[in-house]
Formats: sequence, C-alpha cells, structure tokens
Amino acid sequence: MIPMEANLVEHKGESRIKVSFPYNQTRANKLRQIPDAKWSKTLKAWHIPHNQSSIDLLNELFPELHFAASSVPDKPASGQMPDHEKPVVVKNSYKPHVGISVIVTGRRIILKLPKNQSDTQFILGLRYSRWDVKQLCWIVPNFPGNLDLIKDHFKERITELQVYDEIVSTSNVSHKVGKDDLLAIKTKRGRLKVIFGFNKALTIALKTIPYSSWNVQNKWWSIPYSDHFLDQIRQLAQEQKLAFHYEEEKDESNKTARITPFDIPNYRTCPDTYILKLRELRYSENTIKTYSGLFEEFINFYHKFEIDRIDESMITAFMRYLVIDRKVSSSYQNQSINAVKFYYERVLGGNRKVYTVERPRTEKTLPVVLSADEVGELLKATDNLKHKAILMLAYSAGLRLGELINVKISDIDSKRMQIRVAQAKGKKDRYTLLSVRLLKVLRAYFVEYKPKEWLFEGATGMQYSARSIQQILRDAVKKSGIKKKISVHTLRHSFATHLLESGTDLRYIQSLLGHSSSKTTEVYTHITTKGFDQIQSPLDKLENF
Repeated sequence: MIPMEANLVEHKGESRIKVSFPYNQTRANKLRQIPDAKWSKTLKAWHIPHNQSSIDLLNELFPELHFAASSVPDKPASGQMPDHEKPVVVKNSYKPHVGISVIVTGRRIILKLPKNQSDTQFILGLRYSRWDVKQLCWIVPNFPGNLDLIKDHFKERITELQVYDEIVSTSNVSHKVGKDDLLAIKTKRGRLKVIFGFNKALTIALKTIPYSSWNVQNKWWSIPYSDHFLDQIRQLAQEQKLAFHYEEEKDESNKTARITPFDIPNYRTCPDTYILKLRELRYSENTIKTYSGLFEEFINFYHKFEIDRIDESMITAFMRYLVIDRKVSSSYQNQSINAVKFYYERVLGGNRKVYTVERPRTEKTLPVVLSADEVGELLKATDNLKHKAILMLAYSAGLRLGELINVKISDIDSKRMQIRVAQAKGKKDRYTLLSVRLLKVLRAYFVEYKPKEWLFEGATGMQYSARSIQQILRDAVKKSGIKKKISVHTLRHSFATHLLESGTDLRYIQSLLGHSSSKTTEVYTHITTKGFDQIQSPLDKLENF
C-alpha cells in the first residue's frame, strides 16, 4: 500500500490539511477519530483542521504519513503575530529508508526502499505484492523467479540481502510455559488453545471434551471455547498443581482488503447471465446476494482478463490468495469455491471440476448461549412494546433473523398455538411453538400498532429491516449489562438449549429448528450441563474388585 500524503490547502475560505491516499476503509475510520475531519467531493480527499492538536493526532494515528513541502507555511518577514494567527508547523514523521534492503523469509520477500514512483510500479507488477502499513515495507510472495526479478531491477542499489530458509515464527503469547504452568488462550475463531508440559491426566481429560484436537505442529490442544470448559480447565490445573494463565488472542494479522470499485478503474459487476441462472434455478435471495458478491470479487481480481479466459490455474491461485492474503474464514472460502464453480459448471454448462485447493476443514465451535435469567434480564430491559414482541418471538420460537422478518400476521395460529415458518432456509416450511405469554404481548402490540400484512412493519408499511432488529438487541444487551457477545441467532441457540434442559426430546427440537440432520441439533448436547450431577459412573457400581 502506497504511503499517505498530506499537504496544506485552502478549502472554502479556510486553511485545511488535505490527506490523500488510495481508498482504504481502515484509514478512513481512523481519520474519523480526528475532530471535524471531513470528506470533500471537490478535493476527492479527506481534510482536517489546520491546528496543532489535529496534526499531532494525525501523526499519532498514521506514523507512515508523508507531508509535502508545501505543508510548512513560510514564516512572516517581520512583526509578532498573535498566538491564534501563528502558522502551525507540521512535523514530517515519515522517514524514508536509505538504500534497498531485501529479506527473504520462507514464502515472503520483504523490501525496504526509499519512495520512488518507478520502483513502486515495478513492485505492484509482481502478483499479490502489498504495502505493509505497520512495518512500512513491501511484502512480495516468494514465487519462483520473483527474487531474480527484484535483483535484476535494483541491481547495485541493494545494500542488504538476507535469505532465510524458513519463516521465523512469532507468537503473541506473553507467558512462557514451563513444566509447572498451563496456558489457555481464547482465539478469535471461538476456540481455546491449551498449552502445558506432558501431563497424562490432563491429556485424558481433554480427550473427553467434544471436538477437541491435538495440534502436532504447534504442540498444543485445541477445544471449543465456552465458560464451562474454561472453568473445567482451570480446575484441572489446580488439581495438577499447575499455575493457570489465561489470555485472549490479539488480532494482529494484516489482512488484505477486498477489492472495491475505488481500487481499479474498470471494476466489473456480476454478469446478468449469472444472476438470471441463479433465479432460474430458484435459489433464495440470500444465496443470490452471496454468490453474486463472491463471483464479483473473483472476476475483479483478474480485472485485466476476459472472464472466459480465466483458466483453472488462475482459479487455484485466487483461492490461495483468499487464504494467505485475505485470511478469510473456512466458510467464506467454501462459499467462494461454490460461487466460482457455479459459473463454469452451471452458467457455461461445463463439466464438473475439482480444483487443487483443498476445501478447509471447519473448526468446531460451540455457540454462545444465554441462561434463562439472562434472557429475562434482556426482555426486562426492553420497554418498547414492539421491540419486546420482536425479541420474545425470536427466543420463544427459535427463529433465524431472516425468518423473524418474514413472519406474516396470517402465520400466527392462535387456535393451535403454532407459528408457520414459510420457505425458510433450504426452502422448507415448518411449524414452531407459539408461547402463551407471547400471544398476550402480540395482541396488545396488534391493537397499538395495527400491522397490515407483515407481523412487524417499518414506518412505510414494509418489512422491518434486519439492521433495526440487530440494533434493538444491541440496545437491550447494553441496558441489561450482559457481557457476552451475542446476536439475534443467540436467542435461537438459547431456545434449543433451554428446551433440551427441560427434557424435550432431541427429535422434537430438530423439527422446531428446521434442521435437516440430527447431527446439527446434537451440538446442543455439548452445551448443556444440566443433569450431569445425577449421572453415576459405571465404575461406581462395581463391587467385586
């Protein structure tokens, strides 16, 4: 990524600092932290007040920033100015690198060099090269021939060349794990890394936890994160007389941003033939939106090529880019593979193909669940009748967010105490529970708001938006003081878990949730712990030994 540049400008009769850089959402969000920072359509750039406090904050937020020479106003020839009229001297915090440093570490080539337009264009010509904002250096993949091209371009200007056979791994772990220590790290993906020296009792205990796995390369155990499992690990550490340490993983990875219309001059939208084929095959609107967006990302990655000229090797390279540079999740990668395959197999009518990039194994995580008391606090914190009815329906019927929006008045069957969920995920209809307490609230809501078609309607009479419901939940969570990171789907998970804890058969829960496979529903058996204290081990029943 090319460094940012700032210079002094006169905008609408006011002295401002113009900040120029290629489109980058992260940088834009940072700039908003500066008071009175604005985007100008005329300047086609951000600009901030020309005062010392704003410039100091700009320097602090963007240490890589380069100030143009024009940003330093000339001093007055004579006389003394009042403090409020004194020109603000902008400190240039950008210090260009002297000489060219080339460091090869496994799959990456790190380049540090002075700012030069021709050199920048050369590096951008190397596929998947990127500017590292934090380290102020270029990162180039160590593909065959790239190092030779770099040597040939820079020649005698290279002042440092270091080659390492392997990538030197680094860790964010602050505790050193000794033989008397146990370290548990909560990852960003909802897993718990458990690191300790050899301990047979601990190993046996970890094997009993659902979806546990041993990482051979890193020498640690990985289990799904939950408060229950964390307490269990802490207790095991105490029993084994190990010092327990807990950390939460920091996200310090530099992800490459998705390509946007601001990044390339000839940005292409998803072809109409692709969307029409999805509609022809009766794919849901959510799937059409997802697939078309993913395919759009793919064709703009190769924006210099005609779509039909993209071959299998290029598709494989794009999938690797998603994993290595974009650092997308397993589900995102799988969906992207399906979106690309759909075009070549269904739209063009080609044969089914298998690409060499293996589909990732999804890490098993356990959903966050609220206790019955927490659900009560959540509803108690919601004063608005309409908002309360929305949250009560989501929880009492176990509905997905999309299903909640699509409920019509005609779907409420108060005689049979059922709610019809029409054309839900997988284009399936089902019936779920209508709570007695919810029915009373819905009747009061109906009298006050008088909806016409949809159960929950916006100001214009159309369906209530997903964002509005998400905001209702966020406000309720904040007001109730619940610290868990939850979403509308958490209420669905809580519905299923509480039914299981009250003794409802798993097959009935599967039907109420609309799961095709019982294996999907079985995840809730790993969350609930109710009744464990009533189960007696078969070993305790043996007498003759």
